[in-house]
Amino acid sequence: MVLRRGAALLAAMILAAGAAQAQQLPDDFVYLRDLDPSIRQDIRYTGANNFVGRRLAGYDANECIVKRAVGLALVNVQRELAPQQLSLKMLDCYRPARASRDMVAWAQDGNETPAQRRYNPTFSKSELFRLGYIAANSGHSTGAAVDLTLVDLRAPKGPPFDPNRAYADCTAPEAMRAPEDSVDMGTSYDCSDAKAYTAAKSISPAQRRWRRILLGAMTRQGFVNFSKEWWHFSLPGTPRVAHDFPIRPRPR
Repeated sequence: MVLRRGAALLAAMILAAGAAQAQQLPDDFVYLRDLDPSIRQDIRYTGANNFVGRRLAGYDANECIVKRAVGLALVNVQRELAPQQLSLKMLDCYRPARASRDMVAWAQDGNETPAQRRYNPTFSKSELFRLGYIAANSGHSTGAAVDLTLVDLRAPKGPPFDPNRAYADCTAPEAMRAPEDSVDMGTSYDCSDAKAYTAAKSISPAQRRWRRILLGAMTRQGFVNFSKEWWHFSLPGTPRVAHDFPIRPRPR
């Protein structure tokens, strides 16, 4: 009996030590949910609703991890949006370097399905790397870059994503595109098309308004937008060291 208790205690200590090690984040990284649980999260590379069509390497949990300064700035953005009954929704935050390598390998594998073409309707996926839509070294891996959109808290919840449905491409009208349960920005997230440029003229006045609201709220907190992607923002002044630790579940 004593031996069994001792073995059980040792096993519990090993599990606890492993859990503590898994929970530690390096270099001032934080789980955004610990700073503001009201910010919605739909980390798209944890599942199939993305341009690759599957989970990417290193995305083991639907959690937004960022540098602390980035997280605090996002909290301020959320506070500004709250009176308008709007919320941020995070689509990608810290990205393990292995996930960027996974993207590059996917772009160069010589295969392309109709589902994948939804996100780059006018050219082959092999061109994504050359045209700058995919980078071997992503700013996301520093924890200083985020992809995000807006949710209108007064709107009814949208339908779930159906991986078996043949949705229209990312530039189509909202009702025909894969559902994202957010405001209509004129294109889907991760749409590799000129229509996704932040200042694109080929979208409706309402869609331009949503982009202006997001851009204004983010820039007032110091974020800089990538002009080819309405959803992509980075915070200057944060360390630019890339990391490769996996995204694991947040400790309870």
